[in-house]
Amino acid sequence: MARSVPVHLQIAAIGVDSGLMDLGLRKDGTMEVPPAGFPAGWYTESPTPGEIGPAIIAGHIDWKGPAVFYHLRNLKRGDKITVTRKDGSKPVFRVTQVAQYAKDQFPTKLVYGNIDRAGLRLITCGGSFNSQSGHYEDNIVAFADLVAPPR
Repeated sequence: MARSVPVHLQIAAIGVDSGLMDLGLRKDGTMEVPPAGFPAGWYTESPTPGEIGPAIIAGHIDWKGPAVFYHLRNLKRGDKITVTRKDGSKPVFRVTQVAQYAKDQFPTKLVYGNIDRAGLRLITCGGSFNSQSGHYEDNIVAFADLVAPPR
């Protein structure tokens, strides 16, 4: 598929129906995160959903209450994810795995590294909340592959 900016994300299995904002890099080289609990955001340095490679979408688990990816950890293998792109196409992805990683052992290459197919990675926080740091100890990552051509 040609490059086209993703604008909307739907995951019926966990009740996600969200617009998408653009996310870039912070000055320290880490990926930006959305400034609030909604919407989720697409990392602009990654492929667009439907292109070869891992498209990255990040969102918060909570933000003064449940946020866009509050139920991400509940996704199951086979659940469908639909991304609407600016060109009107809607590639459909199927979840292949959901994993939890300690932030200090995050598998950067596995999540962000090149792959030979159109893939999708959804990322949020998870695990225990550290009240001293104000952050969760882990990340939840849902991995998905393109299963239906865009319509």
